[in-house]
Amino acid sequence: MNLSIFCRQTSKKDEGTICCDLVFRRLVFTASSLSLAAERTTDKLVTTMESSRKAGRSSRAKQKHDLASLLRKSWYHLRLSVRHPSRVPTWDAILLTAASPEQAQLYTWQLQRAKRMGRIAPSTVTLAVPDPDGHRIGSGAATLNAIHALALHYRNHFVPDLHSQVASTNGSGSGAGDGDGDDVAMAELMAKKHILLLHAGGDSKRVPWANPMGKVFLPLPYLAGDDPDGPVPLLFDHILAIASCARQAFGSEGGMLTMTGDVLPCFDASTMTLPQDTSCIITVPITLDVASNHGVIVAAKTKNNTQNYAVSLVDNLLQKPSVEELVKSKAVLADGRTLLDTGIIAVRGKAWSELVTLSCSSQQMISELIKIKKEMSLYEDLVAAWVPAKHEWLRKRPLGEELVNKLGKQKMFSYCDYDLLFLHFGTSNEVLEHLSGVGSELVGRRHLCSIPATTAADITASAVILSSKIAPGVSIGEDSLIYDSSISGGIQIGSLCIVVGVNIALDDHLSTEDIKFMLPDRHCLWEVPLVGSGERVLVFCGLHDNPKSSLSRDGTFCGKPWKKVLHDLGIQESDLWESSGTDEKCLWNSKIFPILPYSQMLNVALWLMGLAKPKTEHMLSSLWRSSSRISLEELHRSIDFSTMCIGSSNHQADLAAGIAKACISYGMLGRNLSQLCEEILQKEGSGVEICMDFLGMCPKVQEQNSNILPKSRAYQVQVDLLRACNDEVTACKLEPKVWAAVADETASAVRYGFKEHLSESPGSLSCLEYQNNHHDGHTRQPFHPRMVKVELPVRVDFVGGWSDTPPWSIERAGCVLNMAISLEGSAPIGTVIETTETTGVLITDDVNNKLHIEDYKSISAPFDGDDPFRLVKSALLVTGIIHDNVLVDMGMKIKTWANVPRGSGLGTSSILAAAVVKALLQIIDGDDSTENVARLVLVLEQLMGTGGGWQDQIGGLYPGIKCTSSFPGIPLRLQVIPLLASPQLVSKLQQRLLVVFTGQVRLAHKVLQKVVIRYLRRDNLLVSSIKRLVELAKIGREALMNCDIDELGEIMLEAWRLHQELDPYCSNKSVDRLFSFASPYCSGYKLVGAGGGGFALLLAKDADQAMELRQRLQDNKDLNAKIYNWQIFL
Repeated sequence: MNLSIFCRQTSKKDEGTICCDLVFRRLVFTASSLSLAAERTTDKLVTTMESSRKAGRSSRAKQKHDLASLLRKSWYHLRLSVRHPSRVPTWDAILLTAASPEQAQLYTWQLQRAKRMGRIAPSTVTLAVPDPDGHRIGSGAATLNAIHALALHYRNHFVPDLHSQVASTNGSGSGAGDGDGDDVAMAELMAKKHILLLHAGGDSKRVPWANPMGKVFLPLPYLAGDDPDGPVPLLFDHILAIASCARQAFGSEGGMLTMTGDVLPCFDASTMTLPQDTSCIITVPITLDVASNHGVIVAAKTKNNTQNYAVSLVDNLLQKPSVEELVKSKAVLADGRTLLDTGIIAVRGKAWSELVTLSCSSQQMISELIKIKKEMSLYEDLVAAWVPAKHEWLRKRPLGEELVNKLGKQKMFSYCDYDLLFLHFGTSNEVLEHLSGVGSELVGRRHLCSIPATTAADITASAVILSSKIAPGVSIGEDSLIYDSSISGGIQIGSLCIVVGVNIALDDHLSTEDIKFMLPDRHCLWEVPLVGSGERVLVFCGLHDNPKSSLSRDGTFCGKPWKKVLHDLGIQESDLWESSGTDEKCLWNSKIFPILPYSQMLNVALWLMGLAKPKTEHMLSSLWRSSSRISLEELHRSIDFSTMCIGSSNHQADLAAGIAKACISYGMLGRNLSQLCEEILQKEGSGVEICMDFLGMCPKVQEQNSNILPKSRAYQVQVDLLRACNDEVTACKLEPKVWAAVADETASAVRYGFKEHLSESPGSLSCLEYQNNHHDGHTRQPFHPRMVKVELPVRVDFVGGWSDTPPWSIERAGCVLNMAISLEGSAPIGTVIETTETTGVLITDDVNNKLHIEDYKSISAPFDGDDPFRLVKSALLVTGIIHDNVLVDMGMKIKTWANVPRGSGLGTSSILAAAVVKALLQIIDGDDSTENVARLVLVLEQLMGTGGGWQDQIGGLYPGIKCTSSFPGIPLRLQVIPLLASPQLVSKLQQRLLVVFTGQVRLAHKVLQKVVIRYLRRDNLLVSSIKRLVELAKIGREALMNCDIDELGEIMLEAWRLHQELDPYCSNKSVDRLFSFASPYCSGYKLVGAGGGGFALLLAKDADQAMELRQRLQDNKDLNAKIYNWQIFL
């Protein structure tokens, strides 16, 4: 029995179902599947199981949500650690064990791919470490061998004089001159490293089609839809995402996390608690019947329990125990379950240092194992050294005495995560179950593929087609998986099939009118290139075939018992197996797969599967008997990994090129061509030439109607193609056109209906000359002094920022939830404008900058970016005061202030612009309505060239809390919906929400530029992130209307994660320290605005926590945080 998703085991149609839902610790039992363990439990336990079963039914829907949110959070953490490792620490090294040097070669290629695709940080060392000379040494010895290989890598590549470096670091020369000096020095250096080790060696007998690629690299398209132009996600990629969260559990203390390559353990590893100086095995509760086929941990009782996890000392280890053994060993928990060994082991501190020391001197041990033909298991032998109850047993094992002596001083703990989801990929059927079961809504069913129209092929909606080219005339059944393949017309693939790495081209060999190739339901088909011969072998079997099951023990081939296969085909056992062999006869060692020309292999395959036409059976039988044949076992040793890697790269590059060409030729440039070009450039020999061909198509693209295809997007595509062609100089010269196009497109949207001439200077004489000439009989009007004062609040945004920013806001809908607040009892932003009898304009600000303007024609756009008075100058233009010669008979004194720290992120600049515009309109008796002022500020910001969005001025002009939506088009339309805040909501917010200045000055422009470029490239992760922010703004509005402050906190947390997804530099170490400090007290937190510094919102869990957090922040001088008193500005 194999452990499946959520440890679910499903038997045949007429048998029961045993299901253990680990997420919510629920048990579901059918009457026919109650095991001996359940029968022997007490009445109390039976009652507990029954209540758990009822509760389990209600948790199914939430399982899907939890899996999706968990994986997204883990991927977010992985991307952040790769893009900004100084903020979010990543692994120093990632190691993969391999069964042979050839498999290690494949794994090295996959590791390089992962780095290129942004799955692994550039600074991380990656190694694929084979067992010595291909000898099987066991997972325990492979662990020691991998650590030793990494130590040698560090010594040879980074630290030539390793011992000298460590000695100088420690201030001691101990060990110098000793024979073991290098080993000691390597061990001391390695003990400081953070290592991820994946056991991926082996032959994948139960998933034979994954054997060439390695089971850890099988396709798992969860969340593939989030990045449709990116590579197909692999099981390995998801494991990296989960493991990236676990890295922070180690802190600065060195250590290693070991995982297995055929399991995806879905849990929030960022919350994992690891005891210091020990090893710790991750466990999860499981039913006794499932536990009888796996490793079990016997844990001591402990008080270190929480709702989600428990940490306890390991008392004993059991392997595939019976119920009697479980009861006798006191391994049964209070709820009738036991602790499953997940295969995840963390080692840190002293335990890690001792393991490294042993590994650095392990080669003699490994040689001894090879000599006596024994293996050392990680999960039985090596971990037993940390469990005193197993020492007596271990000493009788090969090299067990040495393990106890070297590692036995430290203990092992169990970290039991009650919410862990356990996705096991032990069989082909389990792989398909994970694509169609609870995780089916996460699956991208069409990814980087070329498929015909629905009227030209019969492809079911549930089929998963990844990195494949499907020709017209193909039929693919329900829930089948097609990966890395090319399928020509005339092919029929049944339901629940797996097709991997095949290139069936009937058009080249056969007439599709006469012959078709059919793969029946529940079958697997794959190709393997043979090393040294240039041949390819077509391999196939039934979905449920177990290659390890022998002829005498219900072994099957293509779903049929071997005896029936032999009878139907008229072949003998001697045709498949050598009589002198000592191994049991099974599919794994049957020499059944012929090496023939491709068309003949297809025909023979039909015959072997029992699908050949009667008139061809004799011919095909003779062809098979006369051919050279090979077994799965021999194939495992004969794979041409180099050819396979090159072929896969070229195939995926061709697919990417086809998609890119269609996008440029026919489409709206909606795909991420920059990302597609990265794949195209992997094509051997011709990647750059393909990109140059695309570059030649750009003039035609530029001719498209700008109302259909924005010029900014067209220019960005050309810039990306230039860079793909290594023409960086031309790309840099073209970039200003990108930004000019963005400005023009934004201006068109916000200036619609605006008198264009008002943004220009009148081109007249100076004010003194104008008065002297008295043009048009102008008579000086009597002077009437006026003074206007406008004060406005600042805004804090809960969620939705970035969706208000061009070019997003002029192309897609936006929505922002924000709030106007006063600080320290007053509205902090304002202006005073008064008229003067003398002409000219005197501008002063709150830092004593002054400017007196006599020549009004000097007020014209564009303005110098360093001009401190460009905001007021722009306001004089957009209000028409300059162009309409309002200042002919008078002058003005304009004073502005903003009583908030510089770089606050509170929308200061836009709100100050709103205050000045509003005051100027009041001075001249213009339209100072909030709607008109907000519109004029949009125009003003375009004149200034700041490129900001609309949420700041809306936040400051409209009082209270509001949810504002924008609708793209010409003109850009805004809809402001005030939220009628109840007294209860206002009270709760003001009690729980802390407004804190981080002490860090934000640099919004740099963040803005990076985000805009990613949007212009149609970066799918960015697009989906902003879409989610828009959705969260609407959800947040509902939460506030329902006075659900806790939900608002969750929304703020997700919004903050999304902001970092948009740009990891929107935060820094100081901000991270603040949030880490405040996190235990908060239900949510985020920086306001674009981030990068400025103000933060800390939403406490309740009023008491808010008071305690306030006091602790005031007491902690290292954080340099200042808390501001605030009130909702109503």
